[in-house]
Amino acid sequence: MILMISGDICMVFFFPSPLSFSLCPGAGGWSPLSSDRYQWLEVDLGGRTRITAVATQGRYGSSDWQTAYLLMFSDTGHNWKQYRQEDSIGAFAGNSNADSVVQHKLQHQVIARYVRLIPLNWNPNGRIGLRLETYGCPYNSDVLSFNGRSSLIYRLTPRPRQMSSESISLKFKTLKNSGILLHAEGQNGHSLTLELEKGKLQLLIRKGTTLNLSPDSRYLVTLGSLLDDQHWHHVAVEHHSNHLKLTVDKNSLGTNLYSDMIIFYTNFISFPVSSSLLHLSQGNVTFSCSEPVFVAMTFTGPQSFLRLPRIDQSSLGISVGLQFRTWNKAGLLLTFELPNREGRVWLYLSKARTHLQIHKSGRAPLELNAGSALNDGQWHSVDLISGGGRLTITVDGDEGASAHASPSFLITTGGHIFFGGCPAEENSQECLNPFKAFHGCMRLLTVDNRPLDLIKVQQRLIGNYSHLQIDMCGIIDRCSPSHCEHGGSCSQSWSTFHCNCTGTGYSGATCHSSIYEQSCEAYKHKGNISGYYYIDVDSSGPIKPQLLYCNMTEDNTWMVIHHNNTDLTRVQPSPEVNTYEVHFEYASDEEQLAAIISLSEHCEQEIAYHCRKSRLLTSSEGSPLSWWVGGPGVGQMHTHWGGAPPGSQQCACSLQNNCVDSRYHCNCDADSNEWTNDSGLLTHKETLPVRSLVLGDIQRPGSESTYKVGPLRCHGDKNVWNAAFFDKETSYLHFPTLHGELSADISFLFKTTSSSGVFLENLGIKDFIRIELNSSNEVLFSFDVGNGPLEVSVKAGSPLNDNRWHRIQAERNVKEASLRLDELPAVTQEAPADGHIHLQLNSQLFIGGTASRQKGFRGCIRSLQLNGVTLDLEERAKITPGVQAGCPGHCSSYGSLCQNQGRCVERPTSFSCDCSSSAYTGPFCNKEVSASFKSETSVTYVFKEQMVNELNRSSSGSSSFPSSIYSDITLKAENVSLSFRTSQSPALLLYVSSYHREYFAVLLSKPGDLCACLFSIDSEGLDPDLAQIASLGFTGCLSAVLFNSISPLKAALLHPKTSPVTVTGPLIQSICGFTSANLSHATETTHHLSGKRPLVNAIRSDSALIGGVIAVAIFVTVSALAVMARFLYRRKCTCQRQEVKTVKPEDNPELPFRSRITSQNGPTENQKEYFI
Repeated sequence: MILMISGDICMVFFFPSPLSFSLCPGAGGWSPLSSDRYQWLEVDLGGRTRITAVATQGRYGSSDWQTAYLLMFSDTGHNWKQYRQEDSIGAFAGNSNADSVVQHKLQHQVIARYVRLIPLNWNPNGRIGLRLETYGCPYNSDVLSFNGRSSLIYRLTPRPRQMSSESISLKFKTLKNSGILLHAEGQNGHSLTLELEKGKLQLLIRKGTTLNLSPDSRYLVTLGSLLDDQHWHHVAVEHHSNHLKLTVDKNSLGTNLYSDMIIFYTNFISFPVSSSLLHLSQGNVTFSCSEPVFVAMTFTGPQSFLRLPRIDQSSLGISVGLQFRTWNKAGLLLTFELPNREGRVWLYLSKARTHLQIHKSGRAPLELNAGSALNDGQWHSVDLISGGGRLTITVDGDEGASAHASPSFLITTGGHIFFGGCPAEENSQECLNPFKAFHGCMRLLTVDNRPLDLIKVQQRLIGNYSHLQIDMCGIIDRCSPSHCEHGGSCSQSWSTFHCNCTGTGYSGATCHSSIYEQSCEAYKHKGNISGYYYIDVDSSGPIKPQLLYCNMTEDNTWMVIHHNNTDLTRVQPSPEVNTYEVHFEYASDEEQLAAIISLSEHCEQEIAYHCRKSRLLTSSEGSPLSWWVGGPGVGQMHTHWGGAPPGSQQCACSLQNNCVDSRYHCNCDADSNEWTNDSGLLTHKETLPVRSLVLGDIQRPGSESTYKVGPLRCHGDKNVWNAAFFDKETSYLHFPTLHGELSADISFLFKTTSSSGVFLENLGIKDFIRIELNSSNEVLFSFDVGNGPLEVSVKAGSPLNDNRWHRIQAERNVKEASLRLDELPAVTQEAPADGHIHLQLNSQLFIGGTASRQKGFRGCIRSLQLNGVTLDLEERAKITPGVQAGCPGHCSSYGSLCQNQGRCVERPTSFSCDCSSSAYTGPFCNKEVSASFKSETSVTYVFKEQMVNELNRSSSGSSSFPSSIYSDITLKAENVSLSFRTSQSPALLLYVSSYHREYFAVLLSKPGDLCACLFSIDSEGLDPDLAQIASLGFTGCLSAVLFNSISPLKAALLHPKTSPVTVTGPLIQSICGFTSANLSHATETTHHLSGKRPLVNAIRSDSALIGGVIAVAIFVTVSALAVMARFLYRRKCTCQRQEVKTVKPEDNPELPFRSRITSQNGPTENQKEYFI
């Protein structure tokens, strides 16, 4: 073993041993006289060695030790490679005193001959001091060397047998970024190739023997990057069944083979022991490894630069050449002054192109540019040549990437040449850099065609430098493997990477979090209406979002998944086949379907068969004639029909005892000459979806049939309401360890009356992750991945212990951590650069408490998800003391979703809106109920008190009743609201009568005034004027009619059989020329269009939904409340004249009524719209 050092030596002792290489196990150690970052200790292990660990101590009996260091390896003593932990951490933790030993086991073993340790930090009260020990064992292997025109061919004889599992592995090193490593050919001209392309390894399977790309070529896997660094890289190709895996160094990527690929792949991978292996070499193949030496240097930061003197001052010009590689689009390559300080030259990168800029006193600036996309991490050459009145810059030696000029003055250097940047001294005028400093690697520098010896530069024999790493290129590819998830594209600079999530459906620094909800139920409880929505069933998981229809018009919220044929379809048999078979292709893929069915509480699918002389299930022999295939994967055959249990071979009519022929279990099996049908719902989730249908009895004379398989419909999100209640600070739930080494997202809802408590905690040996309520208005997200604790907090503007639901979303990835509370903006905290990135946990996950049983949470936690997977809190709570399954009390948070006087009703695991006291319907009481009236149409609603009165009158024969019985319906204070559209004037809109002979009417007078009249008469019968108007009837539309808490129009249209309502004439439910999509716009524009203030004590602030809709018509919008006192005089009417505004087409670009003007129920040009 040989020891090499830099700097001056104080003491050196070392004693090798068979199993380890030890430096200074006893007294002494290495300590350079100068303690700076340019000192290093290098050890030659005497041969290639498999190194597994290193250990350090300080210098014995002193205050000298290093606290952090870099570890380098090399095969040749040149071209060093830095060892990085977790692919990002360059620095190793050193010692805290001179005596203790700090050992680091290498996560990935290193095979090298040379080890170099570079101290980064040391004891501030001492100097660098070191005793070093390395652990490993000798490594020997056979090697081959190829010069680019040579090859080694192996032929297998006899032909190898096919095996279910094969593998190929090798190690390689090269300075070239392209070339074929391995090419194998099988039968039928099929081939497999391992090919290096731009420093990346490609595994390619082709059909045909040519090595050129063709349309039939299939790239399977691309892996690795920067593999042309002249360091050994491990490659393995493994084939198991239909799976193919490529491994490069410590990263693996797999793919599934097509069936034809499996056949020919196994033809050339197998190497059975019994076969003979013949080889034939072509070209110059040597069984040793040549080691060309290209010394590179790394510009690590903004203070990096190299200054070189010009050896020969030439009056004929100058030539400078170099090679560089970088990820940055901009940076200074070199600069120098013109003679006599008459100007300056800059060669730099801008927008990934090389630019040459020359400023000379009294001359216009000269600019040239060449090349493109030079920030791809590959080596690129740049040559600057000036002489003979011609100036040229050439990129990559290609004349096509050159730029030329013919300046009228001589371009040469007047002094030093600076590469990469300028010294930090502010008073230095010799080097000026108006551009960014260069971050990257350079090599093969030449000045006036003389190569520069960078080793002499490192030894300070030539020039000067700062913050350079010489004899190594420290570039790393932060996008290989990519940390961008869900198809996000990765781009990078020298120090970081960026993920572009556009079009992926995900967001965040690594495209981890879904921007869509997981179910229609979640969209509904955000106040959305029916429509198409993107559903991401597993949130941040691997399943892609899908566009589904959400039907929110019923009590349940349905997810509807369509397939390619949901219509009633006539069976058209083919003469060649006895059966009719149809397959259904769904809009969702297999993973999405399975996830939706699993997520939902209930799924169903309609299946129907209409038949005449075409039996369905049972033949005379008893065997099934028809069947359908359904369930996960390829599905299973089922012989039951809709409405019947699985395996029964029955239809719904058999269970209901109403089949047309009681001898059969299906209507169609009766083989009737009349049309009949069997239909029903398939509701067993394990049998869904229906994938195909086979119909058998279709070829007999006279047989006719049609079938229908409806869309798959599912409702209920088992995750949304999954909750647990923690009633003690010592209570908790525990789950398996959270697995989120590189990225983890946590989301849940909570409500509490406590001011603090831990929601979630998971511990490791050193790492941890925790989310807690830190105070009544602050949530804290903290974790440690080895860089020290990092905290992200969000403060709310109001207390969070208000016993209302609040949502928390936390995410941690390799770039940053973020925390979001309710709808507040997310707070983010960047991760340390080049720090630890793996979150390593090993304990159980605690929910609602901690491992120490302190600071537990009291309250409810609901819908807890980790990386898109819901934890079943309710099931775990059922078997855990101190925790209750479920958590009631949702109306306090979601009651505001119930609109238009709808009432929130608690359910055990959700809530609903009771619209019985509202004129509206729908899941949130926000859908208007409207109808079109003709002159002969009327709707009469009889109050319950009136029916009682009629019964009493018929039994007693008296018309005198105690007033106390009907005092509740006297017109002392009544609330009336409605919307209408009509072209008729005058018109009676609403008429209410009391058995105290009090009457209330809303009418439109002839001049177009809207009037509310209250009157009383002594004798029975209508007021004559009112009777005359009533005889005209009403033609138009009425909507959202409400008298106190009674909606007669809603009762007539939606509940005619169960409500005390009578309809005469045609009453047609209609949207009256507007749609629900326009309602929100109408609400916003009501007062603007009317130009009037509502009357005092208007019933609802949102009651102008109808009045605000814009059409090609004349509008009047009125808001009014009839608050009436009981008057002693005959009649009192209050009328209001509205400003009439003619709406021009350009007033609203949407004009929702334009397409409906000529429809049967649409408005005419003279119609007006009102609201009272």
